[in-house]
Amino acid sequence: MPGARPHVVIIGGGFAGLNVARRLGGVPIDVTLIDRHNYHLFQPLLYQVAMAVLSPGDIATPIRAILSRERNVSVLFAEAQAIDVSNQVVLLDTGEVHYDYLVLASGASHAYFGHDEWEALAPGLKTLDDALEIRRRVLLAFERAEREADAVERRRLLTFAIVGGGPTGVELAGALSDIARQALVRDFRSIDPASARVVLLEGGPRVLPAFPLHLSDAAERSLRRLGVEVRTNALVTAIDECSVSVGDNRIDAGTILWAAGVQASPLARSLGVPLDRAGRVSVEPTLTVPGHPQLFVLGDLAIVEGPDGKPLPGLAAVAMQEGTHTARNIRRAVSGQALLPFRYRNLGNMATIGRSAAVADLGHVQLTGTVAWVAWLVVHLWKLIGFRNRLIVFLEWAWAYIASRSGVRLITNDAGIWHHDARMVVTPRPPRPGVQRDDDSGPSAAWEERRPEPEREKTATGRRG
Repeated sequence: MPGARPHVVIIGGGFAGLNVARRLGGVPIDVTLIDRHNYHLFQPLLYQVAMAVLSPGDIATPIRAILSRERNVSVLFAEAQAIDVSNQVVLLDTGEVHYDYLVLASGASHAYFGHDEWEALAPGLKTLDDALEIRRRVLLAFERAEREADAVERRRLLTFAIVGGGPTGVELAGALSDIARQALVRDFRSIDPASARVVLLEGGPRVLPAFPLHLSDAAERSLRRLGVEVRTNALVTAIDECSVSVGDNRIDAGTILWAAGVQASPLARSLGVPLDRAGRVSVEPTLTVPGHPQLFVLGDLAIVEGPDGKPLPGLAAVAMQEGTHTARNIRRAVSGQALLPFRYRNLGNMATIGRSAAVADLGHVQLTGTVAWVAWLVVHLWKLIGFRNRLIVFLEWAWAYIASRSGVRLITNDAGIWHHDARMVVTPRPPRPGVQRDDDSGPSAAWEERRPEPEREKTATGRRG
């Protein structure tokens, strides 16, 4: 209708989409942000929710609260199912929305390379629900091992296999080893959590392949110091409920986690443009779809070439810069100006490896060890949205570091937990040397006398007593 303001529709409230909405706040444009979740998720810290270090509310903020001051921005809690490019309409689960400019930033999900049946057996880590499910499985593995009398089955339950040696896999492996050896070590009586086996499987020749070689080597050394078994050139060929296979080598594992690949949102298929194998769109330098200057694609959904001609990585910093640039280009388009090409400013790449260890590639400066870990802490605290989130996360980290404990070790969604054929253990393990159990009333010799003879001999030679 004559005189109507341009309508910008943003699909996705992640780093890219949220940055577009915030940058268009106060501009004489109507903006609608659509997301199937009502919160913005700080994904770089998602693994810490999965490893019971942080609570979901520490890394998620309601989208409406973030945009409450932007009076020209509306938030729609809905799921976009397809895009009618010719009519400039977004089809929702209920109804539709017309747009003058569309920003597609709906992110990516897990990719199992043609083995979708593995998803139920090896969950990935992309959403809060994923993180809570991983937390449930990890903590439940220790609980079931505590009840299990058979040594072989107990060993399987305490074996954790992580598929994929990128940042997510490395961070999961380091954090999992940390909680087993630090946070849980005093909590159980019949098992030794520190005996947990963490196996990291990477199909390529090295972990963190996007990092310089010497940083990858430093990360692998840090993982090994934490007790993680790092296996490179290990392509997974099969996964079942009890094991993961690499060629003819089968690894019995009670918990298998997936961190090996991503697949772009299926929304891109409705655009009618060529996609790569991961379902991503190759965009123009202006971040628009070829032939559609009113349609922008950002984040994990877009293939954007960097200065070296290689596609930019799926980092939060990339998505945020793309969002800022897209908002600028939309303002220019509305005022009749030409769109500008996107230029990425490399702010570096980081990955943390357990307690007091990390690697950081900051361009001309590369850091490892404690210095890199402190830099990682500062950067991630600074990027968190909201003073409350920053303060709570800082306090949680301080408590976890000082006390070697984590406070959110809760098993939720307990459906099916008790359907497990475990033989109950009735005798606790002996205390560690120099450590008195809360309920100790005598020397550990009493435990030895109650313990069946074969198990006592195995304990003396096969694990920490």
